[in-house]
Amino acid sequence: MGKDLEKERFTEAEFARFGERIQQQLSVLRELLTTPGFGEGPVTIGAELELFLIDDEGMPLQRNDQVRDALGDPRVVLELGRYNIEVNLTPIPLAGRPFETLGAEVQEAITKIDGAVAGGGALPIGILPTLDAGHFTLGAMSDQNRYRAMSRGLRRLRLEPFLVKIGNLELSVEDVILESANTSWQVHIRTPPESFARLFNAAQLAIGPVLAACGNSPFFLGRELWEETRIALMEEAADDRDVQRPERRDGRVTFGSDWVREGAHELFERYVRDYDPIVPDITEGAPEHEVPELRLHQGTIWQWNRPVYDPADGGHLRIELRALPAGPSCADMAANTAFLLGLTLSQAERDLTGYRFAQAYQNFYRAAMDGLDAKLSWPGRDGEYEAAELVLSLLPEARDGLLKAGVTASDADRALDVIAQRTRLRRTGSVWQREALARFGGDRGRMVRRYRELALSGLPVHLWK
Repeated sequence: MGKDLEKERFTEAEFARFGERIQQQLSVLRELLTTPGFGEGPVTIGAELELFLIDDEGMPLQRNDQVRDALGDPRVVLELGRYNIEVNLTPIPLAGRPFETLGAEVQEAITKIDGAVAGGGALPIGILPTLDAGHFTLGAMSDQNRYRAMSRGLRRLRLEPFLVKIGNLELSVEDVILESANTSWQVHIRTPPESFARLFNAAQLAIGPVLAACGNSPFFLGRELWEETRIALMEEAADDRDVQRPERRDGRVTFGSDWVREGAHELFERYVRDYDPIVPDITEGAPEHEVPELRLHQGTIWQWNRPVYDPADGGHLRIELRALPAGPSCADMAANTAFLLGLTLSQAERDLTGYRFAQAYQNFYRAAMDGLDAKLSWPGRDGEYEAAELVLSLLPEARDGLLKAGVTASDADRALDVIAQRTRLRRTGSVWQREALARFGGDRGRMVRRYRELALSGLPVHLWK
């Protein structure tokens, strides 16, 4: 979904042909993944950071195309809303000092983008607290065919208006633009096919306690909802089960419903079997190994952890870890990455398929709702634990996972200490936002402006005043 399309409207014949192409390309991909030597290479990581643009009052600023053009930086691309922009970080080896390197590039990118916003700035935050219902209009969508096509494709599959429910909030929604309320910090890790199942399952387990320590999205439309309201909002805003697939268990944004038992091909096959295409753009003349239609289709199913096949340089697999919120600062995002990757790597050393998937599923949503106060379970431990207690007990395992992958001890310790201090002090981004809003008498604009100042400082959120 990273490139724009030549058109935004497609015929039913094009939908049918696209469906045939992705079925054919499943066989091609499965053969590629079993080719000896496929995807061999050092473990690398990358990330995508989505940002909000704001004016000098802290309100959403619909100028992403102007900011992108002013920057002239190939890392910077448009996101769904005109007040959203995305920066694609440089892939780096996991071995060495990856979190120091990643944090430095994040700080450089945020500062650069912020400086390019005339009369405002940019900030990394899960949901911008100053968003109101009037910001979710068709005019707020970025001027790209791919977003208009995605909107049409989803409307084709569900009744309109569509009802979104989060806690005591109910909204009648007529377009995919509501997804623009969410911005994320999405981490990629390269993995060989033979390790994919264990690493993916480990990511499914790890994300629960990690998310509990990373909450940064407590507000939406002036209401205080989940610690990570973004999780519920994304799942509700892009749900396509209303008409075509009411019996399907998982929505288009989903945690999933079972462990992976064989490999990445299971997930690609599930995406083709269970999800109707929404953007049936066909690439003529592409080499067979690029499977462009299958990759495009996979990019329209937003599982919180999902596989990515990249045909570049002989091809490789990645796992995209999509559940972390943007922000609060470069130090926080580097720390969140270290905790998630380290815990995932450590848990991948064992077979998790004997553990009840429902408990990993429950951990994820409890963490999104209640953050460090959530009650979570863990394999090999009896009963449930307060998330804060569990997080602190898992940090040594995350450290071991990182050191075995070649991360220097000082880099791992510096990043994981941010998680430890944040957890002990119970100072997540969501906590800071709630306290700041109360201190400012409910003035959301003032809170957003102060948040931007502190985010630009690079300090982790547990040190924010």
